[in-house]
Amino acid sequence: MDTSNLTLRQLQQESARALTVLKATNHNLAQFNHTANHNSQNWYKAVLQWYVEQYGGLPSEQGPGKEVKLLGQ
Repeated sequence: MDTSNLTLRQLQQESARALTVLKATNHNLAQFNHTANHNSQNWYKAVLQWYVEQYGGLPSEQGPGKEVKLLGQ
């Protein structure tokens, strides 16, 4: 999935949905730290890549992330 067309805010929102599904524990989050190398945008993209591999699309469009309600949106 190409995430290069997403704005920073869209990356953040999609990642928030995915992390809710992932159950953001230290162990689960550590898997993304290795690929991000202290770059938040790469970290969001790694989270989304994991989600797409699991559920076949962006969290707002497919899988359990679609049911997540974000505050302030």
